[in-house]
Amino acid sequence: MHVEPLARNAPPLVSGALHEQDWQSLTFLHWRVDPATVAPHLPAGTHPDIFDGSAWVGLIPFRLANATAPGARALGPIPYAGTFPEINVRLYSVDDRGRRGVVFVSLESSRLAAVSAAHLLFGLPYRWARMSISTAADGTISYRSERLGDNGFGGSPGPHSRVDARPRDQDRSNDELAVFLTARWGLHVARRGRTRFIPNEHEPWRIVDAELRFLDDELLAAGGFPGLADRPPDSVLFSPGVHTAFGRSLDEGRG
Repeated sequence: MHVEPLARNAPPLVSGALHEQDWQSLTFLHWRVDPATVAPHLPAGTHPDIFDGSAWVGLIPFRLANATAPGARALGPIPYAGTFPEINVRLYSVDDRGRRGVVFVSLESSRLAAVSAAHLLFGLPYRWARMSISTAADGTISYRSERLGDNGFGGSPGPHSRVDARPRDQDRSNDELAVFLTARWGLHVARRGRTRFIPNEHEPWRIVDAELRFLDDELLAAGGFPGLADRPPDSVLFSPGVHTAFGRSLDEGRG
């Protein structure tokens, strides 16, 4: 099978943009894992994408901002519900056509409306959570999340994640691993018995290295990767962010 090459520049959206959003103040924490550990978590028709002999599991906290409603970009960003902290657990996939993508294990959001819409429209595993992002005088960014109920639709506290990271100065934008982990031009999602590929595009990432100063995470274990947060991540990166556009599903495949 031919796998598309890694590329910092996105291919154009064939059908044009359906909706847009900004991703801001992102910290990328990644761990190497055995590909056999990742494979059961991927939708039908996809396989673990491998770098340096390993699959990779990511924990990515950031701020999602200025989101527009699908099919209603001309109306501008959605008030209130279009901006919120997010933290996701994600994997890296390649499908039978050789397209590299992201598979989300879970996505925490502080906006119940966004959680409900993402479930309904895209089948994404968003969870409602109590969340915050703050920046200290020395540049350390603190991300906090506590899921509201185990399933993220209200109830007693569920799994939490607490991350403190400080961006540094070493540019990593062109590092091959950084490109592998961040330059992903679509996502694979299981939806009603089918696996869909939803493309996205944005300007090339500006990536720097970062120092992880604190980690207390239960989301990785809740997503099926127990013990992973007990060891230091194998990669810690930061980006100030990008403006992103999503297109319609290019095709569908049977799950």
